[in-house]
Amino acid sequence: MCGSCFSNSINRREFMATAGAVTAAGFLTPGLAAGTQANQPRAARDRKVRICTLLGRQGPPDRSWDICGDAFDAIRARLDEIENNLGNVEFVTGHVNSPDESAALMEEAGEDASVLAISSGIGWLIGVMPPVLEANRPAAVYSYPGSGHDWMYPPHWREEGHPVTLFSSSDYGELERAAKLLRVPPLMKQSRALLFPNAAGTHASCDPDQVKEKLGADVVEIPYERVEDIIDGLDQEAVEAETDRWINEAREVIEPSRNDVVMASRMCLAFDQLIEEEQADAVTVGGCLGWLERGFPCLAFTRLRDRGIPAVCEGDMDSLWTMMLFQYAFDLPGFQGNNYIDTAQNSMWLAHCTGALKMDGPDGEAAEYLLRGHSEVGGDGAVPEVLYRVGQEITRTKFVDLDTFLVSNGVIAEVPDKSTIACRTQVRTEVDDAERMTRTWGGGILGPDHGIHPMMTMLHRVLFYGNHTRDIEHLANLIDARVVKEG
Repeated sequence: MCGSCFSNSINRREFMATAGAVTAAGFLTPGLAAGTQANQPRAARDRKVRICTLLGRQGPPDRSWDICGDAFDAIRARLDEIENNLGNVEFVTGHVNSPDESAALMEEAGEDASVLAISSGIGWLIGVMPPVLEANRPAAVYSYPGSGHDWMYPPHWREEGHPVTLFSSSDYGELERAAKLLRVPPLMKQSRALLFPNAAGTHASCDPDQVKEKLGADVVEIPYERVEDIIDGLDQEAVEAETDRWINEAREVIEPSRNDVVMASRMCLAFDQLIEEEQADAVTVGGCLGWLERGFPCLAFTRLRDRGIPAVCEGDMDSLWTMMLFQYAFDLPGFQGNNYIDTAQNSMWLAHCTGALKMDGPDGEAAEYLLRGHSEVGGDGAVPEVLYRVGQEITRTKFVDLDTFLVSNGVIAEVPDKSTIACRTQVRTEVDDAERMTRTWGGGILGPDHGIHPMMTMLHRVLFYGNHTRDIEHLANLIDARVVKEG
């Protein structure tokens, strides 16, 4: 729920008192990096990551159980193409035939590099993988059918606890799919996520030390006054231009006054500046409804998500990590929201007061939107009601407790022309079995004992365009997680 712990708007003093209480309780204080503007690294989204690529024997055209010469040339060409397509991946490639040669190539690629092993020949993979397994590097194995028998081993290595996944296919396009997923662990290690208290979510996801150990990301706590200071220094012409853009590009402006949109536009520019100053990759705001006095961050979150920067409501740390993993893997923003079930229509609704316009990615077409007042504070403020694509297949997911993906799929069947109940942006998705979903919601691992804010922890999921179930299973293998189906 937008502001699920509030029945009405609260003033700034109450907001700050609540935020301070959570910090004082110690949920996020240990291990937090201090917010600072100086000497910060470039954002991870702008960096190139390395993938250590192990190649086996290159056999002649008539050689049995090896990749033949022509196929090897095609693979090398495809790797060059992938580097160009993705832009932020560099393959460090070498022909290796022993554990020592594998270890040397891994050292050349760097300690954070994931591993892509392109299997060739009987026994080659089991001969070169020991250093990868010993280092517990995230690794993907690509096995072309008929190129040896070693495709059988990666699933067993995964069962032993190693972060390994297998792509066994005659489609060289699977190499790009593997590369997209292999870039996720090193990008997470380079990432900074900004938090305006309070935090909410499962205990592990709200513990910066556990986050650092599991995902490698830093959590940076930012005081509310930081945004106030930025707002006070904004260029007013830029604010008016942003305001005009929101109003002119909307299908309709319903409740908000121009001043409401001005205040929200200030937040857009303030968060842009904050992200750049902190060289941050994501942000989440707790106690969002307490921001009404200065302007809600809802429009700002829409802008950030459209730029490829996850921006998460209500301090929901599980949703934050979900959005970051998907952004790095698939270059897609998510629609985080509250879920409710309609068994009569075999459907699941998702609703919130912000959402990305460019759900196909930063280069995709923007959805239409209405400018609305926030539904939970009597229509005050300015938020988007995004009109998402009917007929679009979707994945609904959440990465909880740093170890489990909750996943379900569906198709967007309905989007209101103008919402009259619940949060502003809404979609109704047809699901496999809504009745069963009422019994399996949370997958048996979410409940009142699993989170700092159990209602929000249980309620929120993140919706993405497309069916990503298979990719989530591969990603789970690479970050030592599991997948639980809801519904």
